[in-house]
This record gives sequence, C-alpha cells and structure tokens, in this order.
Amino acid sequence: MHEYSIVSALVGQVEDAARLHVDPSILGVRVRVGELAGVDTTLLRTAWELFREGTCCAQAGLEIVAEPARWACPGCGEAIASGAVLRCPRCALPARLREGDALVLERIEMEVGDV
Repeated sequence: MHEYSIVSALVGQVEDAARLHVDPSILGVRVRVGELAGVDTTLLRTAWELFREGTCCAQAGLEIVAEPARWACPGCGEAIASGAVLRCPRCALPARLREGDALVLERIEMEVGDV
C-alpha cells in the first residue's frame, strides 16, 4: 500500500514548510488527488490518521479534493467527454490527458508564534 509512503512524503513537506516559521501549529492540510493518480483516497485518509501521530501534523485534519480526469484533443483543443472514445470526433487525433493524474499538496493551514 503506497499510500503510507505518500503520507510520509506529505508530512515531510509540511515539516519543511513549518521549519520556516516561529512556533508553528499545523491545523490542516489540503491535497488534490486526480482520478487517475493511482491513489485510494480511503487508504490515504487511513494512512494519514495513523502516520501523523507524533509529527507536527498530529492535530491537523486532512482535506482531500477529488479532481476528475479531463481529456482534450491536442490539435483543436476540443474536450472529450468522460467515458467517450479517446479520439477527437473532429480531427480524429488521439486525446491527451489534460488533468486528473496529479497528487498535489495545495494548502497548509498553520498558526505561527510571534516574530
């Protein structure tokens, strides 16, 4: 289950960002998970709950934003409907994935101490 290694890397990124601030308290983390990212969001949430203990994220919630896969023609840019044949009906070119395969740390919500 690679979701644990994803959470480990995610917590590492949050720790790196927290080091830049005085007395940070991490309140929440938001990630965007593409439909084709190969990530099981239920397992990701479970891994978060287990892995965050003892880290700077121990009190932080995890918000997961699902991103649908979107395909388009590389020639004319026409969007290809979900579930349709992945070929442009106008140009007959094979469709290209435009979004929906990424896993992105979008936001870290934290409170910081006085400077």
